[in-house]
Amino acid sequence: MLDPMISFELQELEDSAALVYRVMSPTPLHDWPKLKRRLGCSVWVKHENHTPTGAFKVRGGIVYLDRLCRSQPGTPGVISATRGNHGQSIAFAAARAGVPATIYVPQGNSPDQNSAIAAFGASLVEFGKDFDEAKHEAFRVAAIKGLHFVPSFHRDLVAGVASYALELFRGADNLDAVYVGVGMGSGICGLIAARDLLGLRTEIVGVGPDKAPATALSFAAGQPVAYPSANTFADGLATREPDTQAVATICRGVSRFIQVSEDEMAEAMRIYFDDTHQVVEGAGAAPLAALWKDRQKMTGKRVALVLSGGNIERARYLQVMRGETPAS
Repeated sequence: MLDPMISFELQELEDSAALVYRVMSPTPLHDWPKLKRRLGCSVWVKHENHTPTGAFKVRGGIVYLDRLCRSQPGTPGVISATRGNHGQSIAFAAARAGVPATIYVPQGNSPDQNSAIAAFGASLVEFGKDFDEAKHEAFRVAAIKGLHFVPSFHRDLVAGVASYALELFRGADNLDAVYVGVGMGSGICGLIAARDLLGLRTEIVGVGPDKAPATALSFAAGQPVAYPSANTFADGLATREPDTQAVATICRGVSRFIQVSEDEMAEAMRIYFDDTHQVVEGAGAAPLAALWKDRQKMTGKRVALVLSGGNIERARYLQVMRGETPAS
């Protein structure tokens, strides 16, 4: 029976981080003065838009594929589903490991994400109206073809992703709070694990879209709650079916969960460009949108934001820069 929560020893996270650093460098962590002036608190940004795939998930893919190849040598291929960043992660890591990868995406998925996944060498298949339909089809095909199905949430993915959390907590001392977007949960669970193992008391605040409320509902209920839709332009946060272990870990380690609107995420993307000149995707901007709502509560404090990725196609980004909010 699965442990209801994800847990680690610090040495395992250190070893996973060392594996990640064979492939990529630690990402930047900057305390931006214009964000501080705007928000009234010190704002450290963890720039996960500076990884080889433009998002934090690649860390998890590196560790997952390494462990898979060690435990199951000769794996004929891997298969997974994504809206983008997870798929890029698995495609990137599978290519390095010499393992064929097939990635399912929903119909109408971002052309930019699709082309990036394909560029890493994966076979791309479009199926279903959203991520969850693509996921179920990929799982079905895995059984038929004898492929290894890579879930979007798994302990090995969290072990790799936690490397960014170690960098964050060791690079910015005495943080009062960290705001992080939540899709399937690997990013926030990595933060919880690293914070607890380092003996810190930093508040972790989960963030999700109003239009994809499954995780927020799960946090409020203390157990997984599915929701029939996830119609947000923040692709990385668009989940309808939360993971049981992720929800258990989040409920144990997160103090609050804030929901933000599509308009608020779009405005946060504009703020990031104005104050830091970074191109940020919707999911990556959600924590800043939440801090903006929380700014009076955080006045004078030391706060970090996880900028989880910058993968957004040009047409949609131009919409945002014109003051519009993209359709989901």
